Amino acid sequence: MFIPLHDAVELKYIRIQFVTIGLIAVNIIIWLLSTMASPATVEHASLGLGFIPAVIFDHAVLDPSLIVVPEDATFITYAFLHLDFWHLASNMLFLWVFGDNVEDALGHMRFFIFYLLCAAAGAALHGFVGPESQGPLIGASGAISGVVAAYFLLHPRVQVWVLVLLRIPLPLPAFIPLALWIVQQFVMLWFDLDGMVSWGAHVGGIVAGALLVLVMRRKGVPLFDRALITPRAVRRKLTVPQVGHALE
Repeated sequence: MFIPLHDAVELKYIRIQFVTIGLIAVNIIIWLLSTMASPATVEHASLGLGFIPAVIFDHAVLDPSLIVVPEDATFITYAFLHLDFWHLASNMLFLWVFGDNVEDALGHMRFFIFYLLCAAAGAALHGFVGPESQGPLIGASGAISGVVAAYFLLHPRVQVWVLVLLRIPLPLPAFIPLALWIVQQFVMLWFDLDGMVSWGAHVGGIVAGALLVLVMRRKGVPLFDRALITPRAVRRKLTVPQVGHALE
């Protein structure tokens, strides 16, 4: 539907988005390592580190030779694997554009925890939707969806440059493309249960991100850009004192 390119929100509480950059770096490094590995090794990693609902819900058993981490750990580890370059690039672009401001609003450590919790929530809903699925879920989309939902609640009125239909760059208030994207995830979850994309993971991440940002953001950080100064607000601030002075 759209590709985010840049936003107009400056960092207020942190100087550098260390966690966002670190998450992007880790995902890229893991993907680069996968490109150098044999297909058998990549498949082994996908099965051992990916989230497999049938295994989690005891509908199937993973071959012991494929086990890399405890089953419960795959609620997190799946989010650091990607199918191909475009899968990785799209997720990391969303994280780069929106992650820094969510990290700014939450703080470094809380943002890291927030990211992992959104990933886990995405896996949980994916498993709930298809508990007998034996295909491994991989990709950071659940976590990224949580970041997008948090950004939507924090900065709906700021200007975001997006690439529409892969060719038209447009500056839009953030709530327009993000609301359309969020609605699309819920609609596709209802109508495309058997597709290759895990809409359940997206929706799980969205719900978790929207709820978590309410309680994890820094004290005093407003929602919905309430601290954003608009021309109308400036006019009110300039006009009211002048009227009061005239009445005196």
